[in-house]
Amino acid sequence: MAGGILKGIARHAFSRGPIELVQTVRVTVETGLDGDFRGALKPGRNNRQVSLMEVGDWAQAMREVGHDLPWWERRANLLVEDFDLPQTRGAFVRVGPVLLEITKECDPCSRMETIVEGLRGALIPDWRGGALARVIEGGQIRVGDPVRNEKPSVHPE
Repeated sequence: MAGGILKGIARHAFSRGPIELVQTVRVTVETGLDGDFRGALKPGRNNRQVSLMEVGDWAQAMREVGHDLPWWERRANLLVEDFDLPQTRGAFVRVGPVLLEITKECDPCSRMETIVEGLRGALIPDWRGGALARVIEGGQIRVGDPVRNEKPSVHPE
């Protein structure tokens, strides 16, 4: 599929903190999503500035566990629809003006089991738990922005 849409933005100020849903947020190379604790650059640990998840993957996991929980229970930052997230390290995704580089799969943690029994297992196949990314180019994003794959001509390191 050529492109999708950003359906949701979520952030949390500290580990295990409450989720805040926002309609728009600034994203920077240095801090990831403003107000989200995971985005700040740390030496040697910059593979998870932003987490992304597909609407369809969450829906499939919910069908498998027999629940209908809201997507932010996954604690992902960005929810995308009508877009197949690349399952390749080094792939680039543009969300509005922001350019992200996929760094790895977002493996579901044991916390998912405390939400619903079987949820962790339902999120394991086919990268259903989402993808992690680092910020290459920042900007302001908002719900409704286009999401697409991109091959940048220059790759900043």
